[in-house]
Amino acid sequence: MKKLVIIFLLVISGVEASAQFFRGIGLFVAVNSTKHRYRNINPKTINRWDPNFLTDAQNQYYPENHHTRELQLWGVGLVGEFLRYDKLRWQTELEYTMKGAIDKEYIWQTDQKAAPAPNVFTQIQWNNFIKYFLHQGRKGDPYIMGGIRLEYTMSRAITSYAIITAARPIVWFSGDVGIGYEWYASKKWHPFIEFHWNPDLAYQPSPIPGASMRVRTLELRIGIMFRPLKKSIDDCNAPKYHGNYY
Repeated sequence: MKKLVIIFLLVISGVEASAQFFRGIGLFVAVNSTKHRYRNINPKTINRWDPNFLTDAQNQYYPENHHTRELQLWGVGLVGEFLRYDKLRWQTELEYTMKGAIDKEYIWQTDQKAAPAPNVFTQIQWNNFIKYFLHQGRKGDPYIMGGIRLEYTMSRAITSYAIITAARPIVWFSGDVGIGYEWYASKKWHPFIEFHWNPDLAYQPSPIPGASMRVRTLELRIGIMFRPLKKSIDDCNAPKYHGNYY
């Protein structure tokens, strides 16, 4: 984790010399709500008394199509923002976060569900977004953003449908769409708040033919950006703009 943070900061500092390209650096804390979606295209038939039941993983772990319950977790991240345009930016992030769900394991011996229990993935993510400011006001700016997250799973704690859930690849991709608002607390320090919808781009592979899983995350962030430079329009001979501070 420390090595990744150092690499991230070195990349930021390496491009900071370009006054028009580097726009800001920040950090955030986040709370999220995640759940799993299990999909099974096999026929919905199961025979617990089949003599092959105990050795047939497809029968022993037979998840029906279902959504799990939501699980609330947290994350923290570093942000770098680039591009010389006032409204259009590239935002790259290094985030430590956790994703998971609450589910009930199927107990084949009694044909019942177990008590609710969590599945949790602890991850490092490299997130990249295109960010567009909708309006440049005097007090703050609303914006929209979209992009992709590259996820690396460091550890996992699996309690239900383990043969499918634990098969989630260590490296995986997810999509992201978000909205946010940034305030001008001062000329250089800008607090912000963001809300993200973050679903897997595809169902993950599974050792059970026809069965798969997908993760969806809702994330709420609160953070702050440090913007050391002026807006590009202030560096030319155009009339002085008296809107926002960057």
